[in-house]
Amino acid sequence: MRIKAPIVRVAVALLLAMFIVVDVAPALAQPVPDMLVAQQQKRRTLFDLLFGEEPQAAPPVEQPRRVQPRQQEQRQQPRREPQEQRRREAPAAAAPPPKPTVEKAADATKLAVFGDSLAVELAKALDRFYAEDPNLVVLDEGVGDSGFVRQDHFDWAEAVDKEIAEDSFDLAVVIIGLNDRQEIKVDGETLEPLSEQWTRVYQGRITEFLQKLRAARKPVLWVGLPPMSKNDYSTAISQINAIQRLASFSGGAEFLDIYERFVGEDGKYTTYGPDVNGQNARMRRDDGIHFATAGADKLAFYVSQSLRTFYRGGGVSVAVADPLAGTDAAAMLRPPFQGLGQIRLLEVAGAIIPLNRAPARAGDLLTATGAPSPAPAFTLDQLMNAPMGRVDAFGVGIDPEAAPAETPGGG
Repeated sequence: MRIKAPIVRVAVALLLAMFIVVDVAPALAQPVPDMLVAQQQKRRTLFDLLFGEEPQAAPPVEQPRRVQPRQQEQRQQPRREPQEQRRREAPAAAAPPPKPTVEKAADATKLAVFGDSLAVELAKALDRFYAEDPNLVVLDEGVGDSGFVRQDHFDWAEAVDKEIAEDSFDLAVVIIGLNDRQEIKVDGETLEPLSEQWTRVYQGRITEFLQKLRAARKPVLWVGLPPMSKNDYSTAISQINAIQRLASFSGGAEFLDIYERFVGEDGKYTTYGPDVNGQNARMRRDDGIHFATAGADKLAFYVSQSLRTFYRGGGVSVAVADPLAGTDAAAMLRPPFQGLGQIRLLEVAGAIIPLNRAPARAGDLLTATGAPSPAPAFTLDQLMNAPMGRVDAFGVGIDPEAAPAETPGGG
């Protein structure tokens, strides 16, 4: 049976009409707000009308976000603060306990430190070093901007006369020279620093200063000068240091050279260096001249080692042991010990006597007139006829008790 074309077209038109009615009618029946919701829904097609709508998948269930272990740990930990802020807010480390206060003995040795601003620093360091020693008191006698050039500013010869007259100290330590690279004016004449005439006058003033201390029988330890940061200034200080060394030797003082103790591996000035514990620390201040606290403490340690010549703590007196103490000659005036570098000369009054013949009393030293007359020398016959038992008999000695041999060929 052949279907006519007009009928087919009518059927297709009816299907399209039904599709339009079914698709649009629900939307027209909804209020205006719901139209927006309907438009968001999935549009149905001819396939859905003929075979049914495809079931929609259930909306996915939102799973909790999985946190990585590292992120979770960071969330649990509190927010960290900057390192500098933590350092500022962190409690400061407990300071070391202060050294116990030791009451000094009434008859304690009095150590006076003379000099310029370096002496002031050294006195404080020595005071810390001997803080627990009841037998030694450190006296700070340093005067800033002083020296042996500008006597119009401060005269050290006059100052030491006053201290000696008051008997204010028993032992002297001297460190000075920072301000001495200046012109010296003598009798209206100006002498250039470190010139030959300048050196002669400068050394003479130091010698005069030391002679006053030597006459008062005050042991002296003269401390040399350290290197400086500026090359020209350090060179001048080294020359002044050499002059002080010669003056110390001639004036009977011990000289402690500290130049090599405060230089680097290249032999030049250095700000840092090993402290008394061997740890790297700041030795010098920013001015390149004075000592920092660690440097001053290191200097005080070296000074204490040299002071053992005169002071050993406890009941040991500052005076050097006297071999004539307790004898009749103890009252005699004798030259003191003299320091010559590492060699020390002991001058004792009295005659030189053999070790196997000690006098009964020290008065024998005063009445001794001279060496005894030597015994007569051996004759040649005595040497040839050495008796048995004498060292020069050589095993063929003559027995003195044996009868003399008869002379052959008699009368």
